Amino acid sequence: MIAWTIYITFAGAVALLFLPRVLSRWVALATAAGGFAVSLAAFFNAVDVGTFKTIVRVPWVPILGMEYHLAVDGISLTLALVTSLTAVSAVLFSWDVEHRQNEFFFWLLLVVGGSYGVFLSADLFLLFVFYELVIVPKYFLIAIWGSTNKEYGAMKLTLYSFFGGALVFIGIIAAYVMAGSLNLHDLAEFPFAPQFQSWAFPVLFLGFAVLAGIWPLHTWAPTGHVAAPTAGSMLLAGIIMKLGSYGGLRVAMNLFPQGFQMWRTWIAVLAVIGIVYAAAVALRQRDLKFVIGYSSVSHMGFVLLGLATANVFGVSGAVLQMFSHGVIGALLFAVAGRMIYRRTHTRELDALAGMNLRHALPFAAFTFVIASAASMGIPGFSGFAAEITILIGAWKSYPLAV
Repeated sequence: MIAWTIYITFAGAVALLFLPRVLSRWVALATAAGGFAVSLAAFFNAVDVGTFKTIVRVPWVPILGMEYHLAVDGISLTLALVTSLTAVSAVLFSWDVEHRQNEFFFWLLLVVGGSYGVFLSADLFLLFVFYELVIVPKYFLIAIWGSTNKEYGAMKLTLYSFFGGALVFIGIIAAYVMAGSLNLHDLAEFPFAPQFQSWAFPVLFLGFAVLAGIWPLHTWAPTGHVAAPTAGSMLLAGIIMKLGSYGGLRVAMNLFPQGFQMWRTWIAVLAVIGIVYAAAVALRQRDLKFVIGYSSVSHMGFVLLGLATANVFGVSGAVLQMFSHGVIGALLFAVAGRMIYRRTHTRELDALAGMNLRHALPFAAFTFVIASAASMGIPGFSGFAAEITILIGAWKSYPLAV
């Protein structure tokens, strides 16, 4: 069932190329809502989600061992649900887009469809195809419909993404040459030599971690968030940054466990630096979207720290943090871009402070406070549950990091 999220989304994207402009919003919304309905039904009807179970497997390029192979477990179901929820929200918050409307929603749905594909792929090359498919639409969404330094932000994001993608491709080719397979199930059981894992793991993990905003390769994130339109920022925070952390977990850590053990301390160090550094920089920003952008980098640092712990608390907390930040980050950017900036025409904190938004925009102010509380990890919100679980896991593995 969950495979239909991919088919529905790409079908909707293609339809937008031929339908009249007057229908584009509704087709995009129906497509996103269809994906949400399918992912929600799959999430609540799932059984035995502890294993990565095959749902579709069709030969693609048999001579090279490539397959159209999709599989699902609890992690991919959770992230597919976040993707679908973010997609519906992004379409709704883009309802007033007038410039090249069909193209806008076409690129938006390509990002969403590619993300579904990454989360469900069980063939390494298929995963890479979907992973790279997300990059081009990101560029156009920012470069055409963005705002502050949009060309610079789009190009910086794209160059970083291509750099990370090149590392991922090198890691995939190396794994294929050694194991002779692209099937994630087969690769996870293949006995890669420790010497091979010692260099293949950091290459593959770092390639994915670029999109996760790992320090010091994080600078694309705040710049991209600020330059992107509201929907673009929502997609970046809610979906795209999760592609990197998911790839690190599903592919690099799963295929090269010995390499992961060799490098996990360094991952934890970079994660802690990213958490502290990005939070400190966020406190110095005067642009609201820069504040949220740097806070996103800090929160993704918690995800990487959780993965680096290599224990059930840390990894479970990291997955919960991916879900939590996906929802909260998208909501913060939606409020900042659609509710506040659209009405005040400024994102400068000093200017906003003098506008008494509590009375001028009560709903926006209330929503932003709630989302900020969740982002800060106030008890009672998902952010608290995720981060406290990660910290418990980190305490078990790296007491000094806590």
